[in-house]
Amino acid sequence: MNKQVSHIGIAALVLLSALIVGTTYWQTWANAGLADRQDNEIRLVAQFSIKRGKIYASDGRTLLATNVSEKRAGRTLYFRRYPTGPIFSDVVGYSTQTRNRTGIELSYNDYLTGSNANLDSVVRSALDKLKGTTVTGNDLVLTIRPAAQALALRLLRGKCGAVVALDPSTGRVLVMATSPTYNANLIEDRFGVATRTSLPCGAPLLNRATVGKYPPGSTFKMVTAAAALDTGRFTPDSQFYDPGYCEEYGKQVRNAGNPEAPETFGHVNLSTGFEHSINSVFCNVGKALGAGTILDYAKRFGFYSLPPLELPESERAASGLYDHGRLFDPKHPDTQVDPGRLAFGQERLAVTPLQMAMVAAAIGNHGAEMRPQIVERIVAPGGKKIAHLQPDQLGQPIKRQTADELTRMMELVVTGGTGTAASIPGIKVAGKTGTAEVGRGNIYTAWFAAFAPADAPRVAIAVVLEHQLNGFGGTVSAPIAKQVMEALLR
Repeated sequence: MNKQVSHIGIAALVLLSALIVGTTYWQTWANAGLADRQDNEIRLVAQFSIKRGKIYASDGRTLLATNVSEKRAGRTLYFRRYPTGPIFSDVVGYSTQTRNRTGIELSYNDYLTGSNANLDSVVRSALDKLKGTTVTGNDLVLTIRPAAQALALRLLRGKCGAVVALDPSTGRVLVMATSPTYNANLIEDRFGVATRTSLPCGAPLLNRATVGKYPPGSTFKMVTAAAALDTGRFTPDSQFYDPGYCEEYGKQVRNAGNPEAPETFGHVNLSTGFEHSINSVFCNVGKALGAGTILDYAKRFGFYSLPPLELPESERAASGLYDHGRLFDPKHPDTQVDPGRLAFGQERLAVTPLQMAMVAAAIGNHGAEMRPQIVERIVAPGGKKIAHLQPDQLGQPIKRQTADELTRMMELVVTGGTGTAASIPGIKVAGKTGTAEVGRGNIYTAWFAAFAPADAPRVAIAVVLEHQLNGFGGTVSAPIAKQVMEALLR
C-alpha cells in the first residue's frame, strides 16, 4: 500500500512540475513568440485594443501611420490609417485585421504596441492594464526625408524601378522609393484595387529597393575597379589597348554600341576605361584578377548576405550570382564563373538597389561601409526617448587610398564620361552608369549609382529602371539621381 501511495505521490509531483514549467514557459519565454504568431486570433484581437504608436518621417511632423478608433461590441478598437497614401508604403508597410503586417509595422510591432522588453515600456503597459486604460505604444521617427521621397516617386511615375539614397557617413536611409507602389489604406477592404497596376512589371507590393534583383551592368565595375586597385594589381594609370572587344574563350566580347561596329578607344588607361565604361578593359581586368578575387571583394561590400536593415527578413534579398533562381556561391569560381563578363556586371549577377547604394556609399565614405538604418528614434507616449540611431560601421571593404582613387575615377564619369546628365552645378558628383542586357532586343535595365559632394559626401544613391527601350543608364537613370541628390543636398 505504501508503495502505491508513493507512486501516486511521485506521479502527482511530476504532473505539478510539468504544469508549473509549462505555465512559466508560455507566460514568459514563449510569450513574445505567441505575440508574433499572426494566426493567433486572440492575440490579433488584443492587438487592436492597443493604440499603436504613430510613425513619422525624419522631420518629426509628417505623419506616416496613425490610428482611427471604432466601437465594436462595447470595446474601442484602433485601426491604422496612412495619411501620405502610397508615398511611404514600401517602407512603413501596413497593419490590418485580415492581411496581417508588413514593413516597419511588422518588424517594430513590439515597440509600436508597447510590448517590447524596454523597462519603461513594460512598466507603463502593465500600469495601463491594471488601471483599465488603453495601452498606448511607442512612436517611431524614421530617417526618410519626406520631400525627397515624394520627389523620387514622382520621377518614377509610369516606370518600373526604385531609388535608394543613403547618408554615407551614418547609414541613414534618406529615400527608399519603388514603382509601382500601392496605397496601404486600401489593403484591408479593397485589396484588388490596391494591387492593381497598368505597368508591365506588376507586383506593386514588392519593395524593389530591397527585394528586386537586377543585373547590375556596368555599375558593378565599381566593385571590379575596387578589387583591381585594392589588390595592387592595377593603378588608375595601368595601360590597355581596346580594339572594341575582348577575347575570351576564343570569342569576342564586344563593347557597347552597334554589335557590328562597337565603340573602339585604342590605347587607354584604367581610369579612362572606367570613365567611358569600356567593357573590353574590364573584361581583361576580370581575366587577370580571376572570378574568385572579384567575388571576394563583392562579399566585402555585403554581397551574399541579407542587408542588415530593419525591415522583415522576407522583405530583403541578398545580391550575388544566381543560378536557376537560387543564390550561387561557387566553390571553384575560376572554373565555374566567366571572369570577363562578371567584371563588367553580366554573367549571372543579380543585385538590389540597396546593395548598389551601399557600395557607392562605402566608396564615398573613404572605404568604410555603414549599416543602413531606417529608424531614427523611438519615443514613448510621454515624449521620453527610448532609443536613438547609433551609426554602426559594418566593415572596411577597401583601403582609404583605394576609395579615394576610385572617387576620382567616378568624378570623371560625371564630368566627361557616360554620366554627364548627373552633373550638378557647383557640386562635385562621383558616379557610375550601368546598362544591363536582359536578353530581349533593345530592352535594358538602366542604372546609375553616385555620391555627392564627392570630397565629403552627404548622399549616396542608386537608381534602377526596368524595361527601358534603348534606355541607357546615363540617359534615363542619371537625371533622376541628379534631381533627388539636389533635393537632399539643399
